[in-house]
Amino acid sequence: MSSIEKMTLSKALNVSLRTALENDPKVVIMGEDVGKLGGVFRVTDGLQKDFGEDRVIDTPLAESGIVGTAIGMALRGYRPVVEIQFDGFVFPAYDQIVTQLAKMHARALGTVKMPVVIRIPYGGGIGAVEHHSESPESLFAHVAGLKIVSPSNASDAYWMLQQAIECDDPVIFFEPKRRYWDKGEVDTSAIPGPLHQARVVRGGTDLTLAAYGPMVKTCLEAAAAAAEEGKSVEVLDLRSVSPLDFDGIQKSVERTRRLVVVHEAPVFFGSGAEIAARITERCFYHLEAPVLRVGGFHAPYPPARLEEEYLPGLDRVLDAVDRALAY
Repeated sequence: MSSIEKMTLSKALNVSLRTALENDPKVVIMGEDVGKLGGVFRVTDGLQKDFGEDRVIDTPLAESGIVGTAIGMALRGYRPVVEIQFDGFVFPAYDQIVTQLAKMHARALGTVKMPVVIRIPYGGGIGAVEHHSESPESLFAHVAGLKIVSPSNASDAYWMLQQAIECDDPVIFFEPKRRYWDKGEVDTSAIPGPLHQARVVRGGTDLTLAAYGPMVKTCLEAAAAAAEEGKSVEVLDLRSVSPLDFDGIQKSVERTRRLVVVHEAPVFFGSGAEIAARITERCFYHLEAPVLRVGGFHAPYPPARLEEEYLPGLDRVLDAVDRALAY
């Protein structure tokens, strides 16, 4: 059987979890409805049936308890992978994540490892109700001791989850829920690269569009539209929010001399602000325009019928491209 297979992003995550369960008896999966139901997005479909209730555990509706239990299991040598059912439900566990999970390794002077992966479906675009379309990644990226990653395609979903599970540090694994059904080729025999390394997914010479997770596809569409007008736009998939691959961004910006950062989360105090500041510091004499940011508005996520007005789409990205190129 070929090691290259076309699958949806959600299926790639399922296969990745299955592989991890097969390869390491210390890997356990926990969360609300992850077992019998197979998760609300069916990412854990069939795993409890094949690996049993001791390895794939249906938990009570208690996010603080889920993460607290995972911390205890990690201390005992397990590698728990926990699912927070929706992005907006993570906040009951925020205390456990920030004051315990992120600090345990430093508190123990490096003697204790915390190999916990917290999977969070995040972002909008599915017409969901309140608390089901948040993008809270910058709230966690601000916390030292946590690693924050987000795949944009099926191949990265498969491999980045493998790498996150193998990591001895806690990893918050943000899954772009509106991309769950996007198909792509996955080569299960070849690791595409390091977990926290950005990747150029479309080459260009006039401007760099940097994004991660759900916005990478939007940026690729924007680059294709810009090409029809004779503009050469490079698209950089950041893949990791913390640590950020500033060297990779700098390399691209030194080529293109312009940068637009795109994310679904609100622009105010978002990850784009840190990227803009660092790249301005590093590339001041290379830049021919200010670093621009495109993102959500500094407002609570709106009702489903308004979300397309709230989310950064093709028009807002192309407007930022035009403004940067006009300098």
